[in-house]
Amino acid sequence: MYYYDKRLQYPVRVEKPDPLFARQLQQAIGGIEGEIRVCLQYFFQAWGARGPSTKYRDVLLNTATEEIGHIEMLSTAVALNLEDAPATLQETSAQANPIVGAVMGGERPRHVVEGMLQRHLLSTGLAALPVNCDGVPFDCSHVYASGNLAGDMFCNVAAEATGRTLAVRLYNATHDKGMQDMLSFLIARDTMHQQQWLAVIEDLGGLKENLPVPNSFDQSKEAREFSYMFVGTERSGTPVQPGRYAEGPSVDGKGQFQFKAFEPLGEEPVLGPARPDSAAQKEQMAAPPVTNSKV
Repeated sequence: MYYYDKRLQYPVRVEKPDPLFARQLQQAIGGIEGEIRVCLQYFFQAWGARGPSTKYRDVLLNTATEEIGHIEMLSTAVALNLEDAPATLQETSAQANPIVGAVMGGERPRHVVEGMLQRHLLSTGLAALPVNCDGVPFDCSHVYASGNLAGDMFCNVAAEATGRTLAVRLYNATHDKGMQDMLSFLIARDTMHQQQWLAVIEDLGGLKENLPVPNSFDQSKEAREFSYMFVGTERSGTPVQPGRYAEGPSVDGKGQFQFKAFEPLGEEPVLGPARPDSAAQKEQMAAPPVTNSKV
């Protein structure tokens, strides 16, 4: 069960409404790097968490609930940036910011940008939508909840890393001090969340104990000669640059990295003829020629 507080998690203020920036903020709400994604990801990971300790489930639920507050903040910011929105883009800040103007106005058809503004007006009365900056609805396709705690933590670090990258780009895209202040808070929370998910992995025993994921599978059943092999597929003749990933002990301490210029181990696949009822061409229905590899 969840409760709400009418107060925002952190102050949201806009000094000068900017419809273009409102559109950019939509990516932080309904984009694949956005707050809806991590909110649902943490909830579903928590609701499916199994194990003798409930503390990790509690951590996920606390953070998922925090993310609801972030969605609320960003939605408020979108609404405030849409107040007194102009009917056309000529009056917006696109002209004041050449980069934003190029991306949001010049390189994209004007009707696409204005269409997003009109959708905000017609669908919500100038409020936020559960969509990305192009108006594509969030569809949960990037919500990862595998039931494997360590695997989910790695997914969460990646989610917070991409979210923080987006928040930094948004911070750099605006000169509004109110928006920068709000984003500085969100960036700081992304810093913490990256750290806390890594700390959970550490709490579980660290990388060595949790790799490979899942650590419950008997590695003797793997094709062990390939478990720590960096496969080189480049054939231009340029030497592969040495790196930690291709030599020395593996991160989990269970093997040795090695590099190998890989050659195919299988054969060219040969499929049977097309079925008569498959609507293929009649030439496709002929049986392939039989080849004898024996000399």
